[in-house]
Parts: sequence; C-alpha cells; structure tokens
Amino acid sequence: MSTHAVTLRPRELRSHGTAAPSVLPGTGEAPHLWLVRTDEFRTRARQQAAAVLDRSEQERADRFRLPADRDTYLSAHVGLRLLLGAYLRTEPAKVALTRLPCPLCPEPHGRPAVEGNPVHFSLSHSDGLGLLAFAASPVGVDIEQVPPPEVAEEVGRSLHPREWDELRGYPTPERPEAFARTWARKEAYLKGLGTGLGRDAALDYVGTSAAPAALPGWTISDVEVDEARTAAAVAVRN
Repeated sequence: MSTHAVTLRPRELRSHGTAAPSVLPGTGEAPHLWLVRTDEFRTRARQQAAAVLDRSEQERADRFRLPADRDTYLSAHVGLRLLLGAYLRTEPAKVALTRLPCPLCPEPHGRPAVEGNPVHFSLSHSDGLGLLAFAASPVGVDIEQVPPPEVAEEVGRSLHPREWDELRGYPTPERPEAFARTWARKEAYLKGLGTGLGRDAALDYVGTSAAPAALPGWTISDVEVDEARTAAAVAVRN
C-alpha cells in the first residue's frame, strides 16, 4: 500500500562559510538532509581532507583511480565530518567514527556511527553528488544515477516480484527512471537496517510509483536533488 508522495529537499553545504546547523532532529522529526556538490565543494575538501579525515578515510580516498571519483568521495566525507562537528559542537577531526555490528552476522560492518553518541547518520555519493542524512533514529540515504536500459532490465530482476512486474508495465523509455527511483528507496531502507545489500533486495516491497510503499516501522521518502537523471531517497525508523 502506498502513502501520499512527500518529496524532501536537502540543504546544500557550500564551500564558503561554516556548517552551522542548530540542533539535531528530535524524536519523530524529519531527518536533516544535506547535499554536497563536488564541483562546488572539491577545493575545500582537498584543503581540509588531511586535517579532518581519519587514516582509513584517507587511505580509501587514495584507492580511487579517477580524480573525479576521488573528489566526490572527499567532498562527501569532509562534508560529513564538518556537519557532525557542527552538530556535536566539536572539532571535525575529533569525531570518532565506528561501525555497528551487522544484523546478519557478528562482524562490525553495520551502520556507521559516532562512538558513544546517539546521533544517527547516513551518507551516499554518486557521480559528483553527495547526500547526507542526520536523524534521532536509524536512518539510511541513497542517491543513484538513472542507469542505461539494459542495466535497469538486468538488475530489475533482483527486485521484489511485485516491483519487477510493475517495472515491466512502464513504457520502455520510462523504465530506467522508475528503476532508479525504486533502487534508491530500497538501498536507503537497507542502509537504515544496517544490512546493506547483504539482505536480499527481493524481500522488501518499496514500490515503483510516485509514492513509496509503506514498510512497518519505517518512513521512506523521495529526495529532490534538482539533477536530471538522478534519483534519491531517505528511510528513517519511526
């Protein structure tokens, strides 16, 4: 069953000025969403990466072969640290990040978290854009580029059977966009759970239409990022 379509709009993190959000969202409030555009933020990210990112983040950035991908990673992760520092009123480099246990196994590769702090956050980046969410309860966010038709067709088969049936009902030119919308919702939800794609994408129905389907205990919303051929979504536990 679908709810009324509610599309959320993120604030943009700019290269000039200090990130100064007031307070973290309270219980039951909508998550705070922030958009980081690599083209606008890359210079600041390069300048501050060594000062604010931890060793593991810097090593991962160095593994990107393409400079554009490295800049998008740096922009999103530097932005995350600046925002967490502003929310928690501490220096960004002093924010100690960790991973929670995975719900599917005992390994520590579940949702990212701040050690000893109840703030919940999620990050996604794709093709020059980073999307970040902060909430009072577990949250997941995802941003996707609309794929070529053959990719939407192939990966679409791994969705919930109802979603796959719905996709096949769209006119052929509209299927990639409908797929991206669905996949962003699903990844946001799975990130919120902390499983990621370790949980079968066919298990949960989030819907392909303009309004996300309701999932028990969770609110899923599409996110408007003002970019053509891009889909984004956020999922927060009620």
